[in-house]
Amino acid sequence: MADGEVVNGSAENQEVAPSGKKSGRASLLDSGEDFTMLDDVEDDVDDDLPPLEDAGGGKKKDSPAKDATKADQTPSIEQEEWLDVLGNGQLRKKVVEAGAGPDSRPQRGQIVTIHLKTSLTNGTVVEELPNLSFTLGDGDVLQVQLLSADDAPDLELMPPSERISLANRKRERGNVHFQRADYAFAVNSYGIALQITEATSRVDISQQEEEELLDMEVKCLNNMAAAQLKLDHYEAALRSCVSVLAHQPDNVKALFRKGKVLALQGEYAEAIKSLKRALKLEPSNKTIHAELSKLVKKHSEQKGAEQAMYKKMLGNPTNASVQKHRAKSSWSLSWKWLFGATAVAIGGVALSVVIAARN
Repeated sequence: MADGEVVNGSAENQEVAPSGKKSGRASLLDSGEDFTMLDDVEDDVDDDLPPLEDAGGGKKKDSPAKDATKADQTPSIEQEEWLDVLGNGQLRKKVVEAGAGPDSRPQRGQIVTIHLKTSLTNGTVVEELPNLSFTLGDGDVLQVQLLSADDAPDLELMPPSERISLANRKRERGNVHFQRADYAFAVNSYGIALQITEATSRVDISQQEEEELLDMEVKCLNNMAAAQLKLDHYEAALRSCVSVLAHQPDNVKALFRKGKVLALQGEYAEAIKSLKRALKLEPSNKTIHAELSKLVKKHSEQKGAEQAMYKKMLGNPTNASVQKHRAKSSWSLSWKWLFGATAVAIGGVALSVVIAARN
């Protein structure tokens, strides 16, 4: 949790302001979702991919020209906006004072001290603990009372505008996980958003709402492909890219990531084809230029290695041809000498017979 995070619930507000060390990362999984966190998730920055679509703000850019050259910059979270933790509006939080980033987060086993303030929506303070300390990872239990439990809304009967809003909240949660390098959780959130956008509807839906749902689906698929690439789930990432291109054949991000996946699978010819198509749509994209140049070089090296291997397997065809020609020439020359010697011998015998007959 960053410095000064405010958690806003449906029945109460919780304001948290650590006085020294900051508390650990809070789980943002949906209630009831069964999803296992993968081990050894990569922590590197996504420098070689175009940014996630609508990842929620980011640094202001200096000019449109500079904006075109920053295709590989992943935007950051807008600090002014509330994050819908559960995706249903019942629990929200926002960062009122940003921390120093992921590296400053406390580790398991450390003792953290926080300032906990709980209040109602009208501002009435329910409880305030200015110096609450606990050991991170010890599994300390907070006793709560369940006030109500409601069934999840029926997606088929949900108004399209609400479906779009709900899917967008899930997508934004996925973007938060992605920026924190929690790629497995990001895939989970994007998958839930896709279930919402792909659900059949039994209510009237306008053409504009259909287009908005499709646009949301494409964004989620693109972001999911980026997260799947980070997890080395190449087949899954390829399926996500193909799904995007089925809706939008000229989607540059899907073409780029498809090329990345194919290259990682050793399919350089198909990867180059996909990247060339992306570059044709965005000729000024330096990221695509760099990736395409790298793949063309690798493909050339691969072809050279294959040719060398084939020569080694089949032998040197040039030397074999020369040796065959020499053998043929030698054999032809031997027959010529033999034929000539035979002719001379026959001529000598015939001459002897003629001389003997005259005598």
